[in-house]
Amino acid sequence: MENSLKKQLGGRKILFASVPVDGHFNPMTGLAKHLQELGCDVRWYMPDIYDEKIRNLNFSHYRYEKAVAVTLDTIETYGGRSEITDPLEKLNFDFIHMFAKRGPEYYEDILRINETFPFDILIADSFFSAIPFVKIKMSKPVVTIGVVPLVADSVDLAPFGMGLLPAKNDMERAEYATIRDQAVNVMFKQAVDTFDEILKSYDIHLERSMLPNLLCREATLCLQIGTPGFEFNRIDLRDNIRFIGALLPYLSENKDRKPWFDERIKRYKKIILVTQGTFEKDFTKLTEPTLQAFQDTDVLVIVATAGNGTKELREKYASENIIIENFIPFNDVMPFVHVFVTNGGYGGTLLSIYNQVPMVAAGVHEGKIEICSRIGYFNYGVNLGTETPDIEAIRNAVKEVLNNGLYKKNIARLNAEMAEYNAYELCTGYISELLGVQSTTSTVRSY
Repeated sequence: MENSLKKQLGGRKILFASVPVDGHFNPMTGLAKHLQELGCDVRWYMPDIYDEKIRNLNFSHYRYEKAVAVTLDTIETYGGRSEITDPLEKLNFDFIHMFAKRGPEYYEDILRINETFPFDILIADSFFSAIPFVKIKMSKPVVTIGVVPLVADSVDLAPFGMGLLPAKNDMERAEYATIRDQAVNVMFKQAVDTFDEILKSYDIHLERSMLPNLLCREATLCLQIGTPGFEFNRIDLRDNIRFIGALLPYLSENKDRKPWFDERIKRYKKIILVTQGTFEKDFTKLTEPTLQAFQDTDVLVIVATAGNGTKELREKYASENIIIENFIPFNDVMPFVHVFVTNGGYGGTLLSIYNQVPMVAAGVHEGKIEICSRIGYFNYGVNLGTETPDIEAIRNAVKEVLNNGLYKKNIARLNAEMAEYNAYELCTGYISELLGVQSTTSTVRSY
């Protein structure tokens, strides 16, 4: 099968792109390497801050020229954002400056790239705002990778980003319809109007919508990371959406690397892993109250700080039952863990599911509220409903997950469902179909 695909896909030109955020870039790297190994000519379009990562992956690389690289780190000081206090106004600002205004800049760069690299297909993360430009103006297929839970609007749901649960009846559906209308025409009108005006200036006329929903709707195919068991049901699921299971970042083989291990793991029957991800710098939100909740107890607390406050936390919480590291390979530690305490990053959540570890979730921003709401709704763990839980709430939630077998049972069931989805095979099959290649890979899984 693989040799046949290599013959058919060999030399096909594929351009990868994403917004300059690690959580959007990293999940696509494994697929990019897989397609490269099948003989595709895979190249990336990313800003120079990704030079080293892309070089280490052995890809050719086109840097931003017209496009401005607005990142999660730089946007705080970009264009006066730090002076905005109203949350809705700040979200409008982010949608406009991080996504909407970047769309035509990405497009101008991609037009230039296409002159010397006439790519057959664009594969981008689901927030890459050049999607309608490439599909409509360049007449090229665009595949998006859903790097957060499914953003598509539905009659059954409130707008993505609110963390509201599916409607239970017609009355709630009517309420959600009103909220969706208000989101487009009141709450996020500034951002919606900005992107709509930009599109029209390029003679692209689309139904006004929240930007994530519009990009999902306009993609040729939306390959959604995850499975139906981690997604709210939609009676009106669009036919361009396919679930692909756990698409994880590329990990190079290093035979000399020793797996992370600490001898204390052998001595504790209850082990929790805590992380706030790479972006959240304020460790007082979740990491520190978790340490306070279980310091000097019979629970081993393992903390991955991503370099945020490691020295200070080690000095303050120098207890036998606490391990604090800048970085721990989750695949090394997860097999020993009983509860994963997280602020709702999608990558960490998928690894938790992969290792059948139930969760305690506490996140709100950057789409994390949607991940946390699903964790709680499906009883894959406890959703604390805040990004700043107090010590008692964390202690009680962890104890609930440790003592109630429901969560372990449910996440084991989800793990079994995800195991049925081979992400690389499914993605390759769908991409092959768009390229007119006859694939022997089954692509029947959509919902």
